[in-house]
Amino acid sequence: MKNLYFLLFSILLITSCKNNEISTTTENVKISEDDYTDVDINYATGFSIDATETGYYITIKNPWPEADLEYSFKLEKSTSIERRVPEPDAPQIITIPLQKVILSSTTHIPPVVLLDEQFSIIGFPGTDYISDTSVRALIDNGRIEELGQNQTISVEKVVTMQPDLVMAYGIDGDNPTYESIQKAGTPVIYNGDWIEKHPLGKAEWIKLFGVLYGKEKEADRIFKEIEKEYLETKKLAQFLESPSIIAGATWKDTWYLPYGNSWQGKIIADAHGDYIYANTTGTGSLSYNVERVLTDAQNADIWIAPGQYTSYKAMEEDNSAYSQFDAFKNKQVYTFALNVGARGGVTYYEEASMRPDLVLKDLVKILHPNSLPQHQLYFFKPLND
Repeated sequence: MKNLYFLLFSILLITSCKNNEISTTTENVKISEDDYTDVDINYATGFSIDATETGYYITIKNPWPEADLEYSFKLEKSTSIERRVPEPDAPQIITIPLQKVILSSTTHIPPVVLLDEQFSIIGFPGTDYISDTSVRALIDNGRIEELGQNQTISVEKVVTMQPDLVMAYGIDGDNPTYESIQKAGTPVIYNGDWIEKHPLGKAEWIKLFGVLYGKEKEADRIFKEIEKEYLETKKLAQFLESPSIIAGATWKDTWYLPYGNSWQGKIIADAHGDYIYANTTGTGSLSYNVERVLTDAQNADIWIAPGQYTSYKAMEEDNSAYSQFDAFKNKQVYTFALNVGARGGVTYYEEASMRPDLVLKDLVKILHPNSLPQHQLYFFKPLND
């Protein structure tokens, strides 16, 4: 199931780093009673932030596929460490700025690092998947505790660690571990960045981290830089040709691909690529047999994100049908699986949703090789022989 999850989660993205790095030097601007103002959310659909006299109300909306619910929290600045369990139906209270947090997904790492708050992380399930070097150093020094698997985290252990917040994610509404943690008085926020359909919507979740850490202005500045780079790259690409694109690979005889209205489909369109299944709509992933994809996409110019494959040899050994695609024959297959961290974690899974500007630049560079001459591919690399 882990390989299937990676395949479903992965089917696309892109980047470069040297001329497009976002500064991680923060201004350390902390909130004061006069700084609370509503935070504008322009792309993300999974949360809202409304100012109060003493902090904020945040609302998390539909944090997993097919969800129809909202969670509300009240953020208050306080010097008290007393944990307050709210009355039934009242928003749970989170004391800000956060000092100690437990995260549960590698996509939560980049916004914390960009805000220079990685020292607040005290626990994580599956630390080997984390690639960021500054966070790996904290793990190696024993500053971040390994919590095991996401669905079997010890409630007692988490409560004993006394985090200000657990940042969770859920694939459905059945999360007894997190429910028990919240009942014990530790706030749990379900982060739905992974189901946002707009590439900039994923990155905009940094604004939620901004209010949690008292760095709203810094979060807004970082996001505006990412947005600017993304929109400028998109504008450039619209004047270029539109090569045809195929994505994904098979898992147990089923080929999984992104829908045209997914964020992967959106980013291909913004790179001015002609995605074979651009007109499809839905949630989750398309699932076709190999014969159907071969019929539709045999002549596609470029093949993006073929699952976890890193070489043409491995692809052909697993499924000889792959070699019938023009993109395979012409060595135009690009993978993110070659870019890994110290413990083998794929950096794409960690960083891509926070840096759609780099993802888009990678894709534009692949689709239009003469564009963006200063850009070096960051996430995606040509497949090895």
